Amino acid sequence: MPVIHKSTIKRARQTLKRAQRNRAVSSAVRGVVKKVLAAVEEKNREEAAALLREATAALGKAASKGVLKPNTASRRISRLAARVNSMAAART
Repeated sequence: MPVIHKSTIKRARQTLKRAQRNRAVSSAVRGVVKKVLAAVEEKNREEAAALLREATAALGKAASKGVLKPNTASRRISRLAARVNSMAAART
């Protein structure tokens, strides 16, 4: 029978908590990004701009918590902003 240390049990508990927290954060990020993309598809410029601010905050927060790598968050923010800005440029 293997020896199971107290530290191993604690690590397992911590891993479960962190995985649950990370899943919640990444799920929230995905939801906000989908809302931005839906607003862009509907060509709703004001709503897309407002949701872009929310998505930028969510992605930055996920990066600071270690759920996403900083470059990944930055790239996603950049691509979302490009879509919203191109929609604004197309109207003028």
